[in-house]
Amino acid sequence: METVTFQLNWEPNGFQAPYFLARDRGYYEDEGLTVEFVPGHGSPYAAEQTAEGRADFGLAGASAVLAKRSEGYDPLAVAAVTQRTPAAVYTFRDHFGEKLERPEQLAGRTVAPSATKTRILTAQLLEAAGVRDEVDLLEVDPNTHHRVQHQLLDGEVDAAVGVVTNGTELEWEHDRVADELPIGHHLPVYGMTLVTNPAAAADRPETVRSFLRATARGWEAATNDPEAAVEALVARNATLERRRDIERLKFETAATDLQMTDAVEERGWGSHEGDRWRTLADTLAETDLLSGPVDPDAAWTNEYRDNDAPVVDEYAARIDRS
Repeated sequence: METVTFQLNWEPNGFQAPYFLARDRGYYEDEGLTVEFVPGHGSPYAAEQTAEGRADFGLAGASAVLAKRSEGYDPLAVAAVTQRTPAAVYTFRDHFGEKLERPEQLAGRTVAPSATKTRILTAQLLEAAGVRDEVDLLEVDPNTHHRVQHQLLDGEVDAAVGVVTNGTELEWEHDRVADELPIGHHLPVYGMTLVTNPAAAADRPETVRSFLRATARGWEAATNDPEAAVEALVARNATLERRRDIERLKFETAATDLQMTDAVEERGWGSHEGDRWRTLADTLAETDLLSGPVDPDAAWTNEYRDNDAPVVDEYAARIDRS
């Protein structure tokens, strides 16, 4: 068995349930891999750790991949796990004063992002909507990503930025109507990607293919049996038992709204498109969110996706839609 480390983008949560299910069901072992999961501190951290070889694989957002490459690191995205970003702006309707449905409604408002990646994506959203200069988009609070929720609850900001389901979670907890504006519905931005070090991938191509095949099996199994996926997650972190419903909602949102798109129907699990990476790079550069020049075509590859594996090539057909 070959041992590899998997740097997560954050602490275990519903979005990561497929990876824990893949490990619990032995899918990685079937490929000759022992996978050690490492909790993370955001997508940029995961991308950097992997690029520097301190982890064999990482889970990072596409924007973070390009941002880190502009800083001189070289994370390589080997699979686009979710075709849409999970980032979302959310608020309480009684505080915001109206239902949040369009990015233009954020003009004249103060918005607090939870992490570097979400701030980057929010800036892109506002720029595309033509209201970037009219929004007070705060810097990322250094304390904790939960701080933005407290700021919203205390009325210090008009809206917060996190991920889809954050608003629903607050609605359930505080019995106040919350609205969410999914950024992925307005920007053609990849969500989470699996990254590795390009030199390491070239040296161990079969290891990368094995990891991707097992992970695709995990996503398939989890999507077809969400309860089993959440059970695997809770078994890894018992403190999530009280959050079981929200963690399941996170995963189901990721599996349906964020992952299952026309691209997956047409090309299978994990596929990238160069045009989307180039568009993302142009947008990041235009909004001064890159530290230097970056070649978007060097940031991703489909080389390690095993198109001969049915779980990859025929992924959409293997999902139960009933």
